[in-house]
Amino acid sequence: MQTGEYDGAAFKEPRSHPWTDARSNAACRYYDFTAAPALIRTELEDFVPWAQYPAIESFFRLLEWLNSDASPFESNDCEFSGPAPNEHPGIAKSLQCTGRVMLLFSTLGRNTAPGEIEQLSTELHRQLAQLDPEFQYGMIGTTRIPVRYLALKAARQPSLGAQLMLSFWAWGDDAAETMSNLERLIVNLGSGLRGLAESPASGSHV
Repeated sequence: MQTGEYDGAAFKEPRSHPWTDARSNAACRYYDFTAAPALIRTELEDFVPWAQYPAIESFFRLLEWLNSDASPFESNDCEFSGPAPNEHPGIAKSLQCTGRVMLLFSTLGRNTAPGEIEQLSTELHRQLAQLDPEFQYGMIGTTRIPVRYLALKAARQPSLGAQLMLSFWAWGDDAAETMSNLERLIVNLGSGLRGLAESPASGSHV
């Protein structure tokens, strides 16, 4: 499983959690999937048009777990672009799809503690490095994003922290192969995150 640090888009100013607007589309809005998990399958406007592919069902199931009581994490702000011409000349495939999901600790104060998000990133890379070593046509990149936690600010607690942006890419020579490789990537990501959550050395103690 290929992973790496990813520069990502520039976030010069801290984002808000929950966020109140979207730069790319003013119609987008924040949903708390921990409170309303059923919205995962209806309100992710980038993913729903591709729902005929098993990869999207795998992504929905991953989000359902991430935002459940069984997980020490929650998600925030997903994005997806379906198969399109490959922009990576080093990958010998015609098409790519790409997306992202923001990851944070559900205990908000942990996201503002020094080193917590950095250690989360390090441990996730370690988990993923052990998975599916022959898989060449998918990659996950991590980026630390500054975030202002509004609930903590309202409670007069330290509110400036971070989230982990998980960017992902999958490649193929046609839409079916590209989305099949995306499913493989999502399954690997889910295994890595579950391993992280269950590990005595990490998980809820990351």
